[in-house]
Amino acid sequence: MHRIIVVGGGAGGLELATRLGDTLGKRDKADIMLVDGARTHLWKPLLHQVAAGSLGLDQHRLDYVSQARWHHFRFRLGRMDGLDRERREISVAPTLDDESNELIPRRVFSYDTLIVAVGSRSNDFGTPGVAERAIALDSPEDASRFHRRLLNAGIRAQAQNATLQPGQLQVVIIGAGATGVELAAELRNTARKMVAYGLDRIDPDTDIKLSIVEAEPRILPMLPERLAERAASLLDDLGVAVLAGERVTAVAEDGVHLQGGSVIPAEIVVWAAGIKAPDFLSQLGLEINRANQLLVRPTLQTTLDANIFAFGDCAECPWLGKEGAVPPRAQAAHQQASHLVKQMKLRLKGAPLRDWRYRDFGSLVSLGEYSTVGNLMGGVSGGSLFIEGLFARMMYLSLYKMHELALHGMFKVALDTLARLITRRTEPHVKLH
Repeated sequence: MHRIIVVGGGAGGLELATRLGDTLGKRDKADIMLVDGARTHLWKPLLHQVAAGSLGLDQHRLDYVSQARWHHFRFRLGRMDGLDRERREISVAPTLDDESNELIPRRVFSYDTLIVAVGSRSNDFGTPGVAERAIALDSPEDASRFHRRLLNAGIRAQAQNATLQPGQLQVVIIGAGATGVELAAELRNTARKMVAYGLDRIDPDTDIKLSIVEAEPRILPMLPERLAERAASLLDDLGVAVLAGERVTAVAEDGVHLQGGSVIPAEIVVWAAGIKAPDFLSQLGLEINRANQLLVRPTLQTTLDANIFAFGDCAECPWLGKEGAVPPRAQAAHQQASHLVKQMKLRLKGAPLRDWRYRDFGSLVSLGEYSTVGNLMGGVSGGSLFIEGLFARMMYLSLYKMHELALHGMFKVALDTLARLITRRTEPHVKLH
């Protein structure tokens, strides 16, 4: 039986493993295995809400083992750290428990087709102090750690009799991409709600100061200018200070140091300025770019090995019909996962593979309860349509529903959505632990 290994259970990887299991694994046409170092999956665009405390993890995390049982693939816990292309084997590092004792020894898995979907992590570009003093929202654990630090900062300020110290209750977000902008808006929403739950000595608008630092001349530099201008206006209304065209040189005990010599005092620093693929990809003997992303052909096969595919944030794929590469967006990974399901069926038949073409449907940025802005790409005119407000908010929420539908189907998604609507009325509006 043809052995397909998917490495990485992010949005694209889990969607792919699920659909391959339902189409090929269920009919015994292929053996599907998913390998990931975590036990559960959370849609990454939700991390800023987890960090702010407006979203709990329990109702949105998905257990890989259960998903594998329901959808006819196998799950193996562990992180890939090596590749033998000649023998068609991947090596998986030992898995440790919470006390750092070995839980699962090193293993080797054989494949006929390998699909790498290990996503990306924050790239600090070697900036001094970032690794030690800043938090990057790369995982649910990172988001939970940020939220605990934020909550503790509020409790500490509430309990003290002295006035706030310089930098106290100040959050600096480095990077004004979608993650940084959405986090800032969500934090302002959380700050205002925390007052209703006992932190009433804190003024959420004046005591809790939020700043965004961006090296480019404007926020959301990869998105249309009109969208960025509207988002900047909304952030200004929320009291979020935006410092565009400022490069961070270090993160130190006294705050965030800028290239011009000024220092922004901060109690909490978030790094959201750039991404790179995991470091181990540079050691596999495959072609990569400066961000460790695997270079792939339009078929999504790696340039040096036709038996290895890669997609999502860990791959650089040419944008057919345009210059450059496809941007690392969730919609691209979703489209690539759908294309790879078809590619695997063609591969099993021995038929020629087809090139993948990215279709840009536009971009959406949520500023929490305050607004959502975006642009939709026009299929007929080729232009874009700026949207804002309730319609944009519904479009934004539909992105997560599309991901859930790809994993669970309509019936389960409907039940889960109804259950969340019911339980929301019995829970606080912000997570308090």
